[in-house]
Amino acid sequence: MVPVVQLYAADALGIVPFPPGCDLLQVLWCPRDHDGRWVVPEVHWRNADAVGNSRETPPLPVENPYGHVPKPCVVHPELVAEYPGWDLPYGLWDALEPRFERVEAETGWDYQFHLSTAPGTKLGGYPGWSQDPQWPDCSGCRRPMDHLLTVASTEADAASRLTWTPVEDQGVAYEGPGLVLGDLGGVYLFECRTCPGRPYRDRFDCA
Repeated sequence: MVPVVQLYAADALGIVPFPPGCDLLQVLWCPRDHDGRWVVPEVHWRNADAVGNSRETPPLPVENPYGHVPKPCVVHPELVAEYPGWDLPYGLWDALEPRFERVEAETGWDYQFHLSTAPGTKLGGYPGWSQDPQWPDCSGCRRPMDHLLTVASTEADAASRLTWTPVEDQGVAYEGPGLVLGDLGGVYLFECRTCPGRPYRDRFDCA
């Protein structure tokens, strides 16, 4: 397993509720293909005080598929407001489309590519689907699961970078996470916050 995301509750900005007694979220995955899956993720909720001494970082797997291990980086969380992209119901899309077209004519911003879902790796919010949504139901209670985390191959593309780049990062050289998931796609983690054990499932799609 390789580390993918580690986030403390204090840095989560209240976006996702942490389980009682837990203040640390750790996501790892196996970088090898399993039955057609790009990676096999694991989600761990922990109490940071109970972790104890940190172990040395293990070496990367010998058979390391290209683009399946993220480069080490530091997280600087930023709270943003976003809106459903491909998850927007067809009826609502039809009703809002004239407004989308008017905004695009006035500003040049396309709702789907510039104004709906924030790109890149993120906690909560809406998945930035490249293809049709694959929102899973919990196998226990049969209810739709909540989006926990997106891990994306890139932090933004040429279109989304125009509106989603933080002001302080304007003009800064862009550096991605070193991931190539499918054809620059993403892995989406969902969880059920009702059932015991907080079960989770993953989905993925490619651009």
